[in-house]
Amino acid sequence: MRKDHPTPAAAATAAPRHPRKTAASVPAAQSLKRDRVTGTTLVILCQVFHGLTFGGIALFLPLIRDDLQMTFSQGGMLSAAATLSYGLGQIPAGYLSDRFGPKRLFYIGLLGWSALSLSLGLIHTFSLAVFNQLAAGAFRALMFAPGLSLLASWFPRERRATAMSLYMVGGFSGTILLSLVGPLLAKHMGWRVTFICFALLGIAGALVFRSLARERGRHEAGPQIGMLDALHLLEHRILWVCGGIQFIRFSVVTAFTFWLPSLLVADRGFSLEAAGLVAAMSAAFTAPSNTFGGYVSDRLKNPPLVIGGSLAVLACTSTLLVVADSTPILLIVIAISSIFLQFYFGPLFFVPVELLGQRTAGTTTGFSNLFANLGGLLTAYVLGVVKDQAGTFTWGFVGISVMCIVGVVLSMVLARMRSRTLAARNT
Repeated sequence: MRKDHPTPAAAATAAPRHPRKTAASVPAAQSLKRDRVTGTTLVILCQVFHGLTFGGIALFLPLIRDDLQMTFSQGGMLSAAATLSYGLGQIPAGYLSDRFGPKRLFYIGLLGWSALSLSLGLIHTFSLAVFNQLAAGAFRALMFAPGLSLLASWFPRERRATAMSLYMVGGFSGTILLSLVGPLLAKHMGWRVTFICFALLGIAGALVFRSLARERGRHEAGPQIGMLDALHLLEHRILWVCGGIQFIRFSVVTAFTFWLPSLLVADRGFSLEAAGLVAAMSAAFTAPSNTFGGYVSDRLKNPPLVIGGSLAVLACTSTLLVVADSTPILLIVIAISSIFLQFYFGPLFFVPVELLGQRTAGTTTGFSNLFANLGGLLTAYVLGVVKDQAGTFTWGFVGISVMCIVGVVLSMVLARMRSRTLAARNT
């Protein structure tokens, strides 16, 4: 009787529970979805504005070199200065993101980078330009690990490689916009005024981000990461293998994105406008490939396969880029390279987060990107020296092919280490 006919008191207390819970959860779910969409959109939009100034240095480098009377080696030093401070700031930025939250650091980073980009348009000497980029790189470091951590926190674990790949969509979208309108604006207004206008967009974007973006609360159990916790992460060999692959990844990215306009103008006789169109085509292929690569990795549940396959393709195209004779073949090689250039970006950054946890995502991302930017720093300078000494970029890009082959081997090592770690976790 009691089972079939509950007492009135019991019915009175039991009946409202489900409706009250549902009524409260619906607005919370809607608010969570709204904050996720807003936050993700703003991070990508800020990356668009950041891409205008970051990519603008490479696109306008032939004009900057003429204006400041720089050699190719000095042009490489301009990039190396920003990459040095950017790389050294990765681990501190990641640690601060894990400890204090990523939103504040991302805002400060974009605001500082954009302000210093504005001042670069007012500088007339090489030495001041180098100091400017050295300071700007430190602020840019505050964007990367916090930005990736912010995006990853809004998505479930099985979609985080895709989520992290979204970070680069904004940057390459900015590069597409820059490559299409930058040469035209520079032709009519000069590179300085154009660069200053792009920097003002970045400052405006930072202020909007600060006002509207929300930061998701911590959802994984455990205390805040401390300094000793961060140091203990260095004991994991998988971080060092990922770091080696990251060194190669950004070496390839720097060779293609920073030096491609100069290669087309100096070695292939392209005009700046034509080089800009090629750069726009390259960025148009790269932007969606970031997200698609993350999606493929999530579907296959095999990030090392995506990483190794991408590097194998780039090993071939890096050499073909400088030995291809005809312009149509050259454009096809650039298009294929652009697809795989960042195809494995999300999967490579995801592996340490997958194995070591979201709580340390900022620190592990910062560690990985430190190695990446050491590779970028070396490539930015060495390819400029190779061009000055040999009169061509050929041997520099052949060296990039060799590095990609090493990356394929490291991806095989990474696959074995990941399999063992996951197997041990499941036992």
